[in-house]
Amino acid sequence: MPEVPLDFPRQWVEFVDPADTDQLIRADLTWLTSRWTCIFGRGCPGIDNDRPDAGCCVHGAHFSEKKDEKRVKHWVEKLSDEHWENAPIGRSKGWVVKEDGSYKTRVHKGACVFHNSLDFPGGYGCALHALADREGVSFVETKPEVCWQLPIRRSYDNVKYEDGEERLVVVIGEYDRRAWGEGGHDLDWYCSGNTEAHTGAEPVYLSSRTELIALIGEPAYTELVRLCQARERLLLTVLAPDDRVGLQPHPADPLPED
Repeated sequence: MPEVPLDFPRQWVEFVDPADTDQLIRADLTWLTSRWTCIFGRGCPGIDNDRPDAGCCVHGAHFSEKKDEKRVKHWVEKLSDEHWENAPIGRSKGWVVKEDGSYKTRVHKGACVFHNSLDFPGGYGCALHALADREGVSFVETKPEVCWQLPIRRSYDNVKYEDGEERLVVVIGEYDRRAWGEGGHDLDWYCSGNTEAHTGAEPVYLSSRTELIALIGEPAYTELVRLCQARERLLLTVLAPDDRVGLQPHPADPLPED
C-alpha cells in the first residue's frame, strides 16, 4: 500500500523543556522514529501531476513572519543568475507576492520561483537549497521556514491547569495532508505517509537533527533523542504484534525482518 491512512495509533511524549520550565515539549515519537526521508530527485512524483519534477514546491512558500522573509532576502541577494534559473523574473517582477493576506514566494510556470528545472545548467531543484551547500551552511539558514520544516510540523498549544498555572506547549509532529488545509486532500501524492518515502537509513529524529534543534533548541533536542532511543529499544523487545499497543512502528515504515 503506497500511502497509509491518516489515523493510526501513535505514541506521544510530553516533557518539560530543560531550557524553559514554563514550557512543555509534546512530540510524536511514532513519527520521529520513523524511516521517512526526502526523495526529491530520487523518484519523488511530486504533489501535482502537472509538475512532478517540482516536488512539493508547486505552490510557493508562505512566510511565517516578516523576520522569515527578511532572512531569506539576505540569501537571495547572494544568488547569481548562473545558479538561479528564474533570476530575471525574480529580480524584475519581485520574488515575493501577497496572496490571501499573507506574503509568499512567487509562482512561475507552475512552481516556486526558486525552483530550477531539470535541464537548467546551474543545477536542478531549489536554488536556495543549493546555495546553502555552496556556502557551507544548513538549508535551515537559506530557505523559508515552511520549506525546511516539512514534513515536520511545529504547532503551539496553551495548557491551563486547575491551580491556575499556565504553560505553553510546543508540539512536534508529522506534517500530514491535513496540515496543508482543505487542499491537502487533493494533492496527487504526498510523502510523509507514503511507503515509497520511508526508506531512510536513519530515523527522522537523527536525519532531521538540525531542523529539530532549530525548532525546539538543543537542550530539548537532547532529551528528545533519549526518549526516541528508549522507544526504539522497546520496539526491539516487544516482538509480538498484539503486544505492541501504542508501540507500533510508523505503518509506512518497511516491515521488520524476521
